[in-house]
Amino acid sequence: MFAVVEAGGRQYRVAPGEVVKMEKVAAEKGATVSFDKVVLVSPDQGDVRIGAPYVAGATVSGKLIAQNRDKKVMVFRYKPKKRQRILRGHRQPYSLVHIEGIQG
Repeated sequence: MFAVVEAGGRQYRVAPGEVVKMEKVAAEKGATVSFDKVVLVSPDQGDVRIGAPYVAGATVSGKLIAQNRDKKVMVFRYKPKKRQRILRGHRQPYSLVHIEGIQG
């Protein structure tokens, strides 16, 4: 069984027992999180349910394992012959979520 969940403006394919790295979720470490924007649910046997835009009554529950930040990405912009150079770094925050179950 698996589902496609929308969280943080992105879609993730999740299955029970997986650890998913997704956009930052506003919750404490160890808290239970629930995703109700389920785009698709595919049971082991039976029909695949596709939402329009979301599947009614379907939720995905998980446990927040960690809140971290990715490796630094260096952004360098410059304009030739103008002595204008800008160097910036960015670290994107993310959450690790252990998927516990899919209902619906």
